[in-house]
Amino acid sequence: MVRHAALPLSVLAALVLTACSPAEKKAEAPASGSVPAASGAAPAAGNKKVAITAIVEHPALDSVRKGVLDELKAQGFEEGKNLTVDFQSAQGSTANAAQIAKKFAGDNPDVIVAIATPSAQSVVAATKTIPVVYSAVTDPVAAKLVSSWQPSGTNVTGVSDELPLDPQIDLMKKIVPTLKNVGYVYSPGEVNSTTVLEQLKTKLGGQGLNVVAAPAQRSSDVLTAARSLQGKVDLIYTSLDNNVVSSYESLYKAAVEMKTPLIAADTDSVKRGAVAALGVNYYDLGKKTGSVVVEILNGKKAGEIASSRMDAANLDLFVSKKNAAAEGITLPEEVLKTAKEVQE
Repeated sequence: MVRHAALPLSVLAALVLTACSPAEKKAEAPASGSVPAASGAAPAAGNKKVAITAIVEHPALDSVRKGVLDELKAQGFEEGKNLTVDFQSAQGSTANAAQIAKKFAGDNPDVIVAIATPSAQSVVAATKTIPVVYSAVTDPVAAKLVSSWQPSGTNVTGVSDELPLDPQIDLMKKIVPTLKNVGYVYSPGEVNSTTVLEQLKTKLGGQGLNVVAAPAQRSSDVLTAARSLQGKVDLIYTSLDNNVVSSYESLYKAAVEMKTPLIAADTDSVKRGAVAALGVNYYDLGKKTGSVVVEILNGKKAGEIASSRMDAANLDLFVSKKNAAAEGITLPEEVLKTAKEVQE
């Protein structure tokens, strides 16, 4: 994960509005013989412009973006030939996300791809005309991106990363057979995270299990929030909460100290400290998102495309023997045998 030095908001806003990385400059270079589009104008005929924003850069969201671009290329839209891509990260700041959304609205691309709930909310607030495709949003209805899972009739559609919780709970019980209390570190400002919390309370409560919530408003609060669960929980479960995932190493540090296993909802977190993760493949989520973008680039209206989820039958289980040992448990053979990937 790329870490950025803290800068005053005014400076960050200026950077968002005016600057791009060398890679972005290269992406904005027109293909040979083409005429670059003026800022705020529609792209030249035969060339499409896609703007992509993410609330932060971390492995799961980076995989979504790669999947989008790979799917676009597979279906004939390639950077430097007939496609211009502008990517901007909000670096974990909702204020930056709002500035990026306003910039993109002024640039008038053919499609805006918004990765994760805070970025999607900012973009949807910034434009009612440019097609918006959200991705890695757990509950688009609760986030007020769309009014239902049916075609919206607006400029918004997308692909959710919502997970069925029953398989997650089954995994928790296999890893900790004596499970009574589940810790949940989350950001109270992220709708996706609060939605999962309420679902956990309902699902676990129905099985006589308890949820102990530990709020972490910022990434820098994750370590303290995790440590507050010491002696209160049998494991800690994490959803795709962007602040938490951005600081997963802090969560791992606390888990090792407390000898409390981490179970995650995204498989990328296993490399960073989780003992196990049952989740969607975020690269595949990106490819599915990319196919929606292609439909729009080929002339379909965003409002005619229903919001969708990943197939629950295609969840991947990743586990780590090393992390399990560090966090004080041994993974059961049943779990090891069913894992798609076992990290030693």
